[in-house]
Amino acid sequence: MEARRLGRSGIEVSALGMGCWAIGGPWSILREDGPSPAGWGQVDDAESIRTVRAALDAGITFFDTAANYGCGHSERILGKALGDRRKNVVIATKFGHIIDEEAKIMRGDDDAIVANLRTDCESSLRRLDTDYIDLYQLHAGSLDPMKAVPVREALEDLVTEGKIRAYGWSTDHVDRAEVFAAGERCASIQFSLNAFNDNADMVALCEKSDLACVNKKPLASGFLTGKFTARTTFAEDDFRSAIDFARPQFDGMLKLAEGLREILASGGRTMAQGALAWIWARSDRTIPIPGARTEAQVRENADALRYGPLSLQELDEANGIVAAIRSELETAEQAAER
Repeated sequence: MEARRLGRSGIEVSALGMGCWAIGGPWSILREDGPSPAGWGQVDDAESIRTVRAALDAGITFFDTAANYGCGHSERILGKALGDRRKNVVIATKFGHIIDEEAKIMRGDDDAIVANLRTDCESSLRRLDTDYIDLYQLHAGSLDPMKAVPVREALEDLVTEGKIRAYGWSTDHVDRAEVFAAGERCASIQFSLNAFNDNADMVALCEKSDLACVNKKPLASGFLTGKFTARTTFAEDDFRSAIDFARPQFDGMLKLAEGLREILASGGRTMAQGALAWIWARSDRTIPIPGARTEAQVRENADALRYGPLSLQELDEANGIVAAIRSELETAEQAAER
């Protein structure tokens, strides 16, 4: 597939990125009731470095990380893995929370975002071992839109100073995204998009505003690989350990994945490759960023580029399957409540 553009910035990237959340290792979010796992469990740093380099060798030029991921660890590993090949890639990272690198705990403080922005940027530059960030993204997805305006203005200053090349917001709220879309050097919105979640309003905003759609959770946290069953379990330090397959929400996701299996895995694709193909078919602005912890995973993801997007007919069929299964699940749930 041909390269895609980071919106109005004009920066070109591969149509597929590599998400680096999973290589951050264990870390936690501090909530009112205490810390909750927010990583994907234990990692092998040497394997993570090999995975990044395998992605490079497979033609992936876009790497998405965040200060949160492993409380700085993901950024460090990515910077080490890229080494002297940094100039050949586009690095996206995120800011907006307070991280304790030693305790591996993150907490939010919306009132401190602007005050900490420059320090956060310098810390990410140091961990990534680079002197500029290509795409710097606000990670506080529910920040009050009024508080986002001074953040956007501060990011414009960082672009002018050459610290960053462009900026964006990782949010699933359209009203928040609209605030950043008004910024001159805003290039993208990062949001959830996958065959379960069409997110039509956000796609429409990006298309109208000439922004790239950087798509997190393209494989629905693993559900769209087709490998989960009701007996699947996760390590305690994996955020997915909170998944209870007995709950209707997650049982429904298993049913949706199974219903999509035939169409996503058609034409020689794996289900994961078909899920990426769905995203590419959804809009020519989409850039999915599936995570990977092993060389095998990143090679499978990269191999999806050979197949390209689903046809529009296949896209419509997949969407029809999802709509039909959702309707069946809702009918069953309503019957159970009566």
